[in-house]
Amino acid sequence: MNNPGVLPSQALADMIARGEIIGSPAIDAAQIQPASLDLRLGTVAYRVRASFLTGHGARVSERLSEFEMHRVDLTNGAVLEKGCVYVVPLMESLALPDGVQAVANAKSSTGRLDLLTRTITDGGTEFDRVPAGYTGPLYAEICPRSFSVLVRPGMRLNQIRFRAGQAVISDADLAVMHAEQGLVSGEAVISEGLGFSVDLSAGETGLVGYRAKPHTGVIDLDLIGHYDPAEYWEPIHTHDERIILDPGAFYILVSREAVHIPPDCAAEMAPYLAMVGEFRVHYAGFFDPGFGHDPAGGAGSRGVLEVRCHEAPFVLEHGQIVGRLVYERMSEVPKQLYGADIASNYQGQGLKLSKHFK
Repeated sequence: MNNPGVLPSQALADMIARGEIIGSPAIDAAQIQPASLDLRLGTVAYRVRASFLTGHGARVSERLSEFEMHRVDLTNGAVLEKGCVYVVPLMESLALPDGVQAVANAKSSTGRLDLLTRTITDGGTEFDRVPAGYTGPLYAEICPRSFSVLVRPGMRLNQIRFRAGQAVISDADLAVMHAEQGLVSGEAVISEGLGFSVDLSAGETGLVGYRAKPHTGVIDLDLIGHYDPAEYWEPIHTHDERIILDPGAFYILVSREAVHIPPDCAAEMAPYLAMVGEFRVHYAGFFDPGFGHDPAGGAGSRGVLEVRCHEAPFVLEHGQIVGRLVYERMSEVPKQLYGADIASNYQGQGLKLSKHFK
């Protein structure tokens, strides 16, 4: 590897050619994103009693024998039930070289459906983290939390990003970048990344977000622009720039700031400090190089926030900081950018549900 940083699309193609990323069946070029690779579901889902981490020296297959309740054949499509936990072998496996590690996360549309999806590995002691030099299979742990979903083999619910060496950009360098390129609209709150806040400044309609309804039908993840939002979501209105979050409820909100990811950077959304309240941003994760980028200057795209409240009702107010963006350097600029060279569902977005809704 040459420069340290997150590996771009062209480097991922090279890794596939060298057999460091393996697909069965072969990886489709459409899986390669500017700074990540989409992972595909295999043909079987294991319903398990509980979520688990594999642990040092153990294999996922061994742990499945402990926790498996039954198997679900996905070949012709099958429903993963709300509130249940499944482990699905993925079509991709890895043979990483020393010095290259990986981090995975749910795709944007997955997060917006409150579909908790995490990657686990043999010997893994953390979700969504793959150590340098890892050789072995990949699995998705899936827990639908708001809606039951219909899935099929080959569906892409999560994605993986590879990095060599130190990639995280320091707060001091972030401040310089913001001064030169404008990473967010308005004032930049920089502390272990770039803070972003929630927009509850309703316009004339008073609409500031959506709350998932508790008893709904199944969502077929292959159907785009198909479902009536009113059957699955309750609109949230306010005229005093605040809402009260209900424990256990799931909300779609939007950031106050427009976010800009320059072509030579990537970013990961991380939860804000727990001390700010009894909620967390159920973060979908990656922001690709070029998100919110306009070569002519300005622009930016707002970040959609997936928020879940925990133990107690909580008052969320306009402008309250709810998360942060951790910026990382790319090892080189990707040959394809988000929103410019690939089909991008969420470029230039405001408050927006997942692509499955009309």
